[in-house]
Amino acid sequence: MSHEGLAPCCVPGLPGASSKHRDVELLPPVGGPRGVRQVSVPGGVTSMGDPFGDGDPNDGETPVHPVRLHDFSMDATAVTNDAFAEFVDATGHVTDAEDLGLSAVFEASFAGDPRDVLGRAARTPWWLVVEGATWRAPEGPGSDLSDRGDHPVVQVSWNDARAYAAWAGKRLPSEAEWEYAARGGTEGRRYPWGDELKPSGEWRCNIWQGVFPSINHGDDGHLATASAAAFEPNGYGLHQMVGNVWEWCADWFDARYYEESPPTSPTGPVSGTARVMRGGSFLCHDSYCNRYRVAARSRNTPDSASGNLGFRCASRAEGPESP
Repeated sequence: MSHEGLAPCCVPGLPGASSKHRDVELLPPVGGPRGVRQVSVPGGVTSMGDPFGDGDPNDGETPVHPVRLHDFSMDATAVTNDAFAEFVDATGHVTDAEDLGLSAVFEASFAGDPRDVLGRAARTPWWLVVEGATWRAPEGPGSDLSDRGDHPVVQVSWNDARAYAAWAGKRLPSEAEWEYAARGGTEGRRYPWGDELKPSGEWRCNIWQGVFPSINHGDDGHLATASAAAFEPNGYGLHQMVGNVWEWCADWFDARYYEESPPTSPTGPVSGTARVMRGGSFLCHDSYCNRYRVAARSRNTPDSASGNLGFRCASRAEGPESP
């Protein structure tokens, strides 16, 4: 399955990062699930995909197709800096960005030493390649997590997310689980709350307002990441399934997968070069990346990280399955 010709999105692949899976030791959990509190998501059937024609054809949001899922549980929020710090303290995990020595930082967020900037992303020049940018210093040397313990952790790769999930006694959600959960019990809607971006003039998610990438008015109250529970949850009790930070899913990405996706509990292609990301981020704007919709898809190599990319975990629900 080819990925040639796919348009770039707002999370660049890192120079020097490999598209191959890094051999990360997955530590078995001790005791029950840890980290972010989870909520139950009852199984059922949904129509997966974009019924409005809003998506980039290269993203493969069509055809719309029915999917049946069993009961599962999902983190109520994206994994926070505090939760990820607990994992690192317990395991000594070294993230891909730390191992590589650099990561992607949005230009307007960078306020460090210009000598730390090694270059720019080729097709998205508002992304800087910054030496020393890590989850502890998301904007590069000199930045830190002061007053951001409850914000989503960023600068984490798919490999890092998978390692955290294993330690926490959880797993990354499948792409189908993610979309089903994001809908919050609704069907065929653009957003977790309905079809209108700002019902009654109220912002329901953290995205870019203004002229991308130069002017952000911050009308939603946030110029960068917001706390993981900053907005009201959807019908399943899940906060910020769109906007704020992109979230890694377990699946390999292929733009044609929906044409062959099985009807029950699909888990994506058996192989690939990029993993699925969902939900959009605080950098999404309809002039460039309107992927803050529940049907929207994107992808990146499993070793890549950036200042607007995080994750949340899922797990199999306890008790009897819903009929």
